[in-house]
Amino acid sequence: MESRYNAADIEQKWQQTWAESGLDSTSETTDKPKFYALSMFPYPSGNLHMGHVRNYVITDVIARLKRMQGYRVLHPMGWDAFGLPAENAAIQRNIPPAKWTYENIAQMRSQLQELGLSLDWEREVATCSPEYYKWTQWLFLQFFEAGLAYQKEAAVNWDPIDQTVLANEQVDSEGYSWRSGAKVERKLLTQWFLKITDYAEQLLQDLDKLKGWPERVKTMQANWIGKSVGAYLEFPIVGKDAKIAVFTTRPDTVYGVSYVVLAPEHPLTLQVTTPKQKTAVEAFIQEVASESEIERTAEDKPKRGIKTGGIAINPFNGEEIPILIADYVLYEYGTGAVMGVPAHDTRDFKFAQENDLPIKVVIVPENTDLEMFHETSLQNAYTDPGVMVNSGQFDGISSTEGKSKIIEHAEAKGYGKARIQYRLRDWLISRQRYWGCPIPIIHCDNCGQVPVPESDLPVELPQNVEFSGKGASPLAKLEDWINVPCPCCGNPAKRETDTMDTFIDSSWYFLRYTDAKNLDIPFERGKVNDWMSVDQYVGGIEHAILHLLYSRFFTKVLRDRGLLNFDEPFQRLLTQGMVQGLTYQNPTTKKYIPSATVNPDDPKDPETGEALDVFYLKMSKSKYNGVDPKSVISKYGADTARMFILFKAPPEKDLEWDDADVEGQFRFLNRVWTQVTEWDNSQVVTSNPEKVSKEEKDLRRAIHTAIKEITEDLEGDYQFNTAVSELMKLSNALKDAKCVKSPIYQEGIETLVLLLAPFAPHIAEELWHSLGKTSSIHQQSFPVVDPDALVVDEITLVIQIMGKTRGTIQAPANGDKATLEKLAKESDVAQRYLEGKEIRKVIVVPKKLVNFVVAK
Repeated sequence: MESRYNAADIEQKWQQTWAESGLDSTSETTDKPKFYALSMFPYPSGNLHMGHVRNYVITDVIARLKRMQGYRVLHPMGWDAFGLPAENAAIQRNIPPAKWTYENIAQMRSQLQELGLSLDWEREVATCSPEYYKWTQWLFLQFFEAGLAYQKEAAVNWDPIDQTVLANEQVDSEGYSWRSGAKVERKLLTQWFLKITDYAEQLLQDLDKLKGWPERVKTMQANWIGKSVGAYLEFPIVGKDAKIAVFTTRPDTVYGVSYVVLAPEHPLTLQVTTPKQKTAVEAFIQEVASESEIERTAEDKPKRGIKTGGIAINPFNGEEIPILIADYVLYEYGTGAVMGVPAHDTRDFKFAQENDLPIKVVIVPENTDLEMFHETSLQNAYTDPGVMVNSGQFDGISSTEGKSKIIEHAEAKGYGKARIQYRLRDWLISRQRYWGCPIPIIHCDNCGQVPVPESDLPVELPQNVEFSGKGASPLAKLEDWINVPCPCCGNPAKRETDTMDTFIDSSWYFLRYTDAKNLDIPFERGKVNDWMSVDQYVGGIEHAILHLLYSRFFTKVLRDRGLLNFDEPFQRLLTQGMVQGLTYQNPTTKKYIPSATVNPDDPKDPETGEALDVFYLKMSKSKYNGVDPKSVISKYGADTARMFILFKAPPEKDLEWDDADVEGQFRFLNRVWTQVTEWDNSQVVTSNPEKVSKEEKDLRRAIHTAIKEITEDLEGDYQFNTAVSELMKLSNALKDAKCVKSPIYQEGIETLVLLLAPFAPHIAEELWHSLGKTSSIHQQSFPVVDPDALVVDEITLVIQIMGKTRGTIQAPANGDKATLEKLAKESDVAQRYLEGKEIRKVIVVPKKLVNFVVAK
């Protein structure tokens, strides 16, 4: 064995050995408890960044630990490989999306393998491969058969110059197309949806089952689902048979409604608009059409509206109220209309003031002078509970009671009814792009929407495609691909040309891993029920809502289709913090300066000489603050990179990259290397277990304290940083110990290497074999604490005279007060200081000290 720690040679050697021996293959036997450890799979951009490294190393430590603790572990990896970047590459560089994607996958796979991750590569999946998306299409048809997939009109981002649909990412912050520079418009297209709203209540209620999820994430999901309990009310339109339907959580304020607002795109808008207002209304609709949903609903943006000239009737009091349209009301949300109660809603109050609309007070605080709450003196909306006033027969009732009373009245009179509504909307899955999973539907004039027969799956993406970024989707231009006979009647029909949202692919990939090579079905029921749910899921907080919510939705639908038997996909969730790099910014120009061009001791702009602002931000190309994992691995090795990532911060916190701390972990691994390789295990002398010295007892206590602390740190909240600190403490205890020929010292050396194995797998394997072992360290049992070794049978007892410490002695740990007093009196320390003095009092603090009070 080399005397010097050579990370590069060791890591390459063991990675090859592990791969050849199939060390990380998943055991199919069911004689051990299972553990499914999963990292969120990456988009194959081509380059691994430090955020990836942190995610995968965290999961790998957990997987390696569980194997050593006797579990059969499933720890797979794959690629979320459909998406816009590949299509952009095709447009910009004339590279077919498949070629670009698979080249990136190959590059990132090799980068991952350099980290020494214990992944079962035999279960690798890529969502863009026909072998995978065949089953994505099959699952879509399960939704279709269940009535959970349907088409309706919805707005898209439309580039009027290139005549094409744009993704949100292709629209800049000002609302212009990334390619043509045109002002983007909103246009209605017929698109596919999944009916996630049918599962809103289950998705909300089952959050309580997720005991292993961060409360923050569960709250984010609950808010996204957005359950509201209230009333559905209808306002008749003067001169029309139609009514305007609204949902409100404040039916108690209905007597204060002074206007109603329609979404500009609401079908009733043009019906209620008077000839006088027609030109202005159409201009307003055109203006709003160019704005995104985010722009229209932004809290800090002024709310704009215009009167249609139409009039509605408040059925509760018979008053006529104006009908407006406004940018902040969305047709896709709720009923597409809202009632305006400016006296009791902050947004309505401001909108009413700006548009000269009536304000009518109908709720006041208890025991309040009504003059104080007259509309003319009202400075702000009153939104708290109170007593109903100006509300006809309901005057004097508390507003809380009034909610139910108004609903009862509405139901009795036919004005409305109680309703539960959710903020959650059905999932729009259509994408007018090429590089995605084709939707397996054929449109026939005779038969309507016809599922592609299972025997014809997958509907493969055609290869003869031109990418210009202009006009319709590339698929929509391929007549020979689009035109097919109807599977039902045989008449000419057309394929669906939309592809699926990539979130569909990632909503079931964790199920495919359980049976990844199955050619006949997406997964065998027995295997998916055996491995699922995922025991530990690790990924970024940015996926807290959509990916996790969609995955939960998919799981529940497939359960109801009889394909699996569990309710939730992920038992425990760890959202790791970001990796931040040291960032330099010019305070005047706000430009970020590449760190390679800056002297860290005197950070100045290399061009202007200005002093730079220095701070930590998430690593990114645009901020020039990234650290390439390859450079760190080349210099220090993967084990050092892993140790730093784990040691620098708790996994859920942001991590600030620091080269000095990386160097510190490299020195620690070198110290362990020297400790183990320079120790001669042939000199170990077998001793009598009953004649163990104090030094040996102390060392064994240190060994088992490390086992206890590290085991606890690797359960629950996964405090890897403190676990690494415990490894360092054990290393220090071995360094200080003199009993190097003792079997206990040998136990300490072997324990140190075993405890190190999940964290730094390569050096641990090499050191294990240097100790004469022949099988892999990763097939050994993780050390288990011996409670007896933690027992302290001797303590250091402090001797004090008049409260001043004069020395110490060794005493039995469980000695009573009398024994400790006797030993203290007989000690050389006490004899020396008490000679010729009268002892007035003895204070004994068990396990700590004895204090002698003497006469002065």
